[in-house]
Amino acid sequence: MSKTVLVFGGSGQLGNCLNVVAKSIGFSGIIFPPEDHANVLDLDALDKLFAEHKPAYAINCAAYTAVDKAEDDIDLARKINKNGAENLAKLCEKYNATLIHVSTDFVFAGSGNLPLQEDDIADPINIYGLTKLEGEIAVTAQTKRYYTLRTSWLYSEYGNNFVKTMIKLGTERDQLNIIADQVGTPTYAIDLAGCILNIIQNDAQKYGIYHYSNEGVTSWYDFAKAIFDIAEVDVKAYPIRTSEYPTRATRPAFSVMDKAKIKKELNIEIPYWRDSLVKCIAALKE
Repeated sequence: MSKTVLVFGGSGQLGNCLNVVAKSIGFSGIIFPPEDHANVLDLDALDKLFAEHKPAYAINCAAYTAVDKAEDDIDLARKINKNGAENLAKLCEKYNATLIHVSTDFVFAGSGNLPLQEDDIADPINIYGLTKLEGEIAVTAQTKRYYTLRTSWLYSEYGNNFVKTMIKLGTERDQLNIIADQVGTPTYAIDLAGCILNIIQNDAQKYGIYHYSNEGVTSWYDFAKAIFDIAEVDVKAYPIRTSEYPTRATRPAFSVMDKAKIKKELNIEIPYWRDSLVKCIAALKE
């Protein structure tokens, strides 16, 4: 059975991956409205879209993700990450649709050393994380039919991301310094897209907040080393501390997420991060 699905923020990294995965599995009802008709801040335009398509699901990939810029661009970050999510949740409630809302590991402070569970206390340490948490809260307040998927360290063949940046810099320079004291899990956006479409196909109605990243744990330094190794980029990489590379926004030191809930409740299988990285780099080489 084909379900109509509206994707918001469809021109971004995850939107592109949803398009690729939907085609590969023959998922026909997925619609990527042009951004000028699907601005998450324009409630009237969104209402028209919902009225026209009557979607069973809406996927919110629209987000302000420039972590450092958000520190000075608080209003816009909040509008997109909170108000945009709120608008979609309101319309999902009005039109009996289910919202799949993409959030982030950055809602946590990252000061512990145990994998983060869905009900651990959210305590963001930067504006991006704060506005994404506000978006989560807004979704929960507006509708009961939602899946909030927190993910981390997203990369793919599309858009700007760490993998593509490392390959580019690695071919341009002799050596690179990479942060080694921030630990998390890279997530291949193709895998996340597959998870989202799996949830829609199975229609489980086990709503709530879930954590999804690839399996395993690594640092940015070890992630970069794996990229250079797999992509056969000859560059010397040196580990440095966060304090040696100051950024406008503070990052969580430890943001490994516990995926037990999504595996148990929604029967999602999750690949190991390095296996997915091999697939992405193979796709980039093509």
